Amino acid sequence: MPTNPAIDAYIAKAQPFAQPILLHLRKLVHKACPNVEEKIKWGMPFFDYKGPMANMAAFKQHCSFGFWKASLMNDPALLETAQSEVAMGHLGKITSLQDLPTDTQIIAYIKEAMQLNEECKKVVKAKPASASKELAIPEYITEAIKQNELASATFQAFPPSHKKEYVVWIDEAKTEVTKQKRLAKAIETMAEGKPYNWQYMDKYKKA
Repeated sequence: MPTNPAIDAYIAKAQPFAQPILLHLRKLVHKACPNVEEKIKWGMPFFDYKGPMANMAAFKQHCSFGFWKASLMNDPALLETAQSEVAMGHLGKITSLQDLPTDTQIIAYIKEAMQLNEECKKVVKAKPASASKELAIPEYITEAIKQNELASATFQAFPPSHKKEYVVWIDEAKTEVTKQKRLAKAIETMAEGKPYNWQYMDKYKKA
């Protein structure tokens, strides 16, 4: 399957450290899945095979690579990595080729993702809470945000969905140390006027 010029351009605009990482991941996807189709979705490269399969992205200091149906894959490390407060995507925070699993492991992941799409496996999503149900924000989050005037103004202006993303991310941390780290990071990001998923939004990436 031919490559997509839009992804060529995306890689060319990435930071110098990121380019060899993105090129290598792209090469492995095509090696494992010759019929893969490349697309740009939500401003980042996607790899489709009988539907969305995987995606990668480059940021200022790291890259990410993730699988669309990771929750159905056999390796629990994929989900554990994605849930880490320092990780982006299912392979963790990638700053060099040395941060990647072996080529053999990555290819195995890709082939498993292909099989899930071939078998039309569906990710079961939790039912959304009733729109009328007010978001319960823990007091420790509310009080911490109030201490930063810029973060507080941003948080108050957010729609409920943006507020929920931050609150859930902070409060679901398994340890108090992680919870406080996430809270500090959230306040710092909100003070810059950014929502939780700002990395995937073009208007913030260009800022």
